[in-house]
Amino acid sequence: MTNKPHQHENHEHSTSGQRQAANAIERACDVAVIGGSAAGLAAALQLGRQRRSVIVVDAGEPRNAPAAHMHSYLGHEGIAPSEFLEIGRNEVRSYGVEVLAGRALDVTRIGDDRFRVELAGGNTVLARRIVLATGLVDVLPDIDGVAEHWGGDVIHCPFCHGYEIRDQRIVTVVTSPVGLHSAGLFRQLTNRLTIVIHTGVDIDQPEVDVLRRAGVDVVAGPVERLVTGADGRLAAVEVTDAGLIAADAVVVATRFEVRADAVASLGVATVAHMTGLGHVVDVDATGATSVPGVWAAGNVTDPSQQVLQAAASGSWVGGTPATAATGSGAATRTAPSSQRSLRSKPGAHSILALARAATPCGSPSKDGP
Repeated sequence: MTNKPHQHENHEHSTSGQRQAANAIERACDVAVIGGSAAGLAAALQLGRQRRSVIVVDAGEPRNAPAAHMHSYLGHEGIAPSEFLEIGRNEVRSYGVEVLAGRALDVTRIGDDRFRVELAGGNTVLARRIVLATGLVDVLPDIDGVAEHWGGDVIHCPFCHGYEIRDQRIVTVVTSPVGLHSAGLFRQLTNRLTIVIHTGVDIDQPEVDVLRRAGVDVVAGPVERLVTGADGRLAAVEVTDAGLIAADAVVVATRFEVRADAVASLGVATVAHMTGLGHVVDVDATGATSVPGVWAAGNVTDPSQQVLQAAASGSWVGGTPATAATGSGAATRTAPSSQRSLRSKPGAHSILALARAATPCGSPSKDGP
């Protein structure tokens, strides 16, 4: 008797799965861009302007979603991340790019010239080329209160949000040796800086001595928690044996995990980042990954990129599949995905890189860190 409900549930699940498969939609395009933030939309814009059929699969999880404003993007200074993305979506749609809200679960190769992108919900996208622009996830230090204030009173980048906390009481919590490297930059922003060396961090003592000589307070000891004031804002950092350290803002160094699960079955290679804080997708100068026909752009390849650099990366990489999609590099018009078949001949990704090397206006901007 106890097995009957279980069997009934399996039958319902099977029926539901069959119904879902029957209603599944399969779209076809030249290039599927996985990721709909700055890098992905910039790549799609390049491709759309070359009259390629492009589908952007957007899971709606930009790295900077917790932030109220984005900075150091010329022409968009202080804009809300959500507003920036809405502008980008409208721009790419004006060139015929489709933007799908959804999550790419797995990408598999079909023969020599196509990829199938499996989406959550059962739908699929067939594409001749893939651009991975899924970004990364910041892994926060396991300290009570950090997640609560992340993107507000807790930051990690002096270039992204340092100016907004200028002249305030800033506490930098060093949870890895890399965390000490930005201390000098925050010293430029305030004369009320405290460095807390968390337990277990192997620090460079001469570097600490330099900070102390510059008037920076340095405290060693485990951080117990971040203290929230009655107004909901950060008020202090509690350190064992040192008590409460008043703070208006806290700086932490995050570890990171790239969102590359969807292309894992293809064998896309990742490499350890030079900071030791995570791995990134391994790409060459054109953004090509270890798998022919798959490119990557943005934070999935470089965690140091701000929004401006991520967009530049996407713009650079987006031009490469536009060339490769034709094989010979000659421009051809593509029909909407519902009206055409996919052409096969893959092209060498070096063609556009060589062309850009001789064209100054094609060089991507790399202003900033």
